[in-house]
Amino acid sequence: MAAVTWKEIFLLASVVLGCYWNSLSCGFVFDDVSAILDNKDLRPSTSLRNLFLNDFWGTPMSEERSHKSYRPLTVLTFRLNYLFSELSAPSYHLLNVLLHVVVCVIFLRVCRLFLDKTSSRVAALLFAVHPIHTEAVTGVVGRAELLSSIFLLLAFLSYTRSKGSDHSIVWSPIALTVVLVAIATLCKEQGVTVIGICCVYEVFVAQGFTLPALMDTVLQVLRGKDGVPYVVLQTLLKLIALIISTLLLVIVRVQVIQSQLPVFTRFDNPAAVSPTPARQLTFNYLLPVNAWLLLNPSELCCDWTMGTIPLVESLLDVRNLATLAFYCLLGLLALHSLRYSDHSAKTVIMALSLIVLPFIPASNLFFPVGFVVAERVLYVPSMGFCMLVANGFRIVSQSGNLKKISWLCMALLLTTHAVKTFNRNWDWESEYTLFTSALKVNKNNAKLWNNVGHALENQNNYVRALKYFLQATSVQPDDIGAHMNVGRTYKNLNRTKEAEEAYLIAKSLMPQIIPGKKYATRVAPNHLNVYINLANLIRANESRLEEADQLYRQAISMRPDFKQAYISRGELLLKMNKPVEARDAYLRALELDRTNADLWYNLAIVNIEMKDPSEALKHFNQALDLNPRHKLALFNSALLMQESGEPQLRPEANRRFLIYVEEEPEDANGYFNLGMLAMDENENEAAERWMKKAIALQRGFRSALFNLALLYSQSRRELEALPVLGELLRHHPEHVKGLILKGDILMNHRKDTRGARECFLRILRMDPGNVQGKHNLCVVYFEERDLPRAERCLEEALAMAPQEEYIRRHLAIVRGKMAAMAAAGEPPPPPKGDDRNPSEPSPGPGGEGDGEGEGKEAPGPSGAGQKNERKSPHAERSARSLSQEQSKSLEPGQSEKRTKAKSTKEIKDIEEKRAAALKRLEEIERILSGD
Repeated sequence: MAAVTWKEIFLLASVVLGCYWNSLSCGFVFDDVSAILDNKDLRPSTSLRNLFLNDFWGTPMSEERSHKSYRPLTVLTFRLNYLFSELSAPSYHLLNVLLHVVVCVIFLRVCRLFLDKTSSRVAALLFAVHPIHTEAVTGVVGRAELLSSIFLLLAFLSYTRSKGSDHSIVWSPIALTVVLVAIATLCKEQGVTVIGICCVYEVFVAQGFTLPALMDTVLQVLRGKDGVPYVVLQTLLKLIALIISTLLLVIVRVQVIQSQLPVFTRFDNPAAVSPTPARQLTFNYLLPVNAWLLLNPSELCCDWTMGTIPLVESLLDVRNLATLAFYCLLGLLALHSLRYSDHSAKTVIMALSLIVLPFIPASNLFFPVGFVVAERVLYVPSMGFCMLVANGFRIVSQSGNLKKISWLCMALLLTTHAVKTFNRNWDWESEYTLFTSALKVNKNNAKLWNNVGHALENQNNYVRALKYFLQATSVQPDDIGAHMNVGRTYKNLNRTKEAEEAYLIAKSLMPQIIPGKKYATRVAPNHLNVYINLANLIRANESRLEEADQLYRQAISMRPDFKQAYISRGELLLKMNKPVEARDAYLRALELDRTNADLWYNLAIVNIEMKDPSEALKHFNQALDLNPRHKLALFNSALLMQESGEPQLRPEANRRFLIYVEEEPEDANGYFNLGMLAMDENENEAAERWMKKAIALQRGFRSALFNLALLYSQSRRELEALPVLGELLRHHPEHVKGLILKGDILMNHRKDTRGARECFLRILRMDPGNVQGKHNLCVVYFEERDLPRAERCLEEALAMAPQEEYIRRHLAIVRGKMAAMAAAGEPPPPPKGDDRNPSEPSPGPGGEGDGEGEGKEAPGPSGAGQKNERKSPHAERSARSLSQEQSKSLEPGQSEKRTKAKSTKEIKDIEEKRAAALKRLEEIERILSGD
């Protein structure tokens, strides 16, 4: 048994890298989305303990919707990928390719046990380039196969050393085998099947039994003749050790899944819910289908569920001949290898064990699985297939006449397989390329039509997506998910009537409740989202809010642990001004899942609506404890701290805004609020920098422009404020406070009374009842020495706001000045400004002005002084067959905005504005009292 040389390792690595280098340009597709992108267990913020409590997709094993696939060590490697490169897809693909190289090298070592050097190299090269492996290698989730195969082969190699040179039992390799089997099983469940391979090896290879000899030995033992041979005792002892270890692993595995099999629907595996004999005939027909994929991997497909392979419903179906031929061929090979003890026979029996035993868990023969055919589960069985091909090549090439032909055929086979593998990798570049390539092979699978539609939907190409979703409903009229996808797409196209009709069709296809039978076991949990989506659609109509609430309650009655129903109902109740009931809905959802950061965030929003900022902040903090980079919780908790007016909270608010802008570097609101915090701390340079950043990201950002101008004004840089105010008024010509600030700067610092007058006149044209604008216009007239006009103006201002004492005082000053000049016989001074009589708007009805002065303004599209608005995620879920948490299933970019209650920050702002107004009054009185 020759060892593997460095040259052979280099050869295999070169071939694998040559076939799979283009996989590095592929993204996360198909199952990668839920296993990688949506799996919280990859994030460093998630406890490592969760890896051993959740399934492969990040769903708790205790939940009914769990897939029950327990592969914590595989998820651990994903987590290591995330630690080094987060969600950079090339690093995940590169590790898969390197793992495939490792498998090929170990497989070559295994082949050396049964084949010569040349044929073992042929087997390893064929395994390295076989196109059936593209799903396992190029698909990131295929890493479970790769890791499990490594430890499976190592366990087998370890067991082959359990026989000493004196034919005694060596227990240390057996113990190592058990450990490696456990590790392989924690990577993927099929790892435990190596125990069966070891048993076959022990009986027919290590002990050299043939089937006739084995039967004779068993009969002798049963008859009690000559006792039990020592060799048989050794074999039995080793087999008992293997079987006991297997049973222990199986018991632990059953305990992990809590003795529950996963729930699959007829869409996942139609034969599993079919009556006899269709179920048995179809499952047996799938065996030659898988064998044909190994023999002729020309038409590969990423998804073989639903209607891909029609049911075999009759014994007269011609496809039964393929099943019969498969069993005949398999039986002949097994019988021939078991009857003889030559080297070739041992090779065949080990190859068959590698084909058959690892495939049993995925065969559907003993228990149903969630797929019809899956190419990646053929990764280990293909090892046995490659050994069979290499053994046949060895036999044929030994014949002088066929040697050259056999080498030519093998070279052609390896080349075509390598080219096919390389080209197949391009199909996995994106979801669109993957599913469109699958449709070329199979047009009867509604799931493929749906998934192409999803890919187009992600590109915002809703018109084309709709065509594929409609085709899915045509291929599979009873596919609930397809009708849900049609409804969602109609909604995205603003065709609400058609969307509601599609949702109602999907709702009508839901199974009816049967008293005493658990509802959830008869329907995919994600199909219950039809009630959520329909309710989300109709609640846009204020008159149908109660109808939407009824749908939410119906979903909850069908599945009391349906978290998304509680979440959506909580949002609706908040919209219906029922914050107490909304809080109860979120608390019920938190009873089901206290580790969901989005639930704590939504509960905080309810607390804000209930005027309880302290509780809101506490729940925001709980959300951030679970997810320290929860963007909405970061933003709104920081905003709440900023509004509190408590100086000790400002550093933490600043830290959270800084993290927020790291997460959302294109959101101008984050930079604006950093600027506001800096202004509160009198850090003018930092405030200026943040405001400019916000304005650069959002041209015409009204609040940032005004507050930057205000910052310049307060820093005695009034002339720098003028161009900023010019940009503000260019985008928002109706901005009253901007006009007041500009008029003040023009009058007091540029001595441009004409420009100041025009600013105040513009205010009055927009709002004839604006007292502040009217009063400032009167001051302009006084500055222009037009005392009669100033007097008339102040009289009109006093009529508009008779309660304002400062106007009455200023009017008395003007009249006193005029009386003094008249007594001295001085003529009225000529106006300093323009002598023309501008058309002044007639004063509107009396009333108090805004009195806001030049205080800070918070962002918002309308009205000065509008506060920041809360962000709360809300949208309908996709009917895609991927397990999704409520926060992950929501549509990106959508938000509901909720106005905040008046806070201590607003009170502080009002006090600052009042102080600024008093200061302004002192300046005006100085002007009016002077010469």
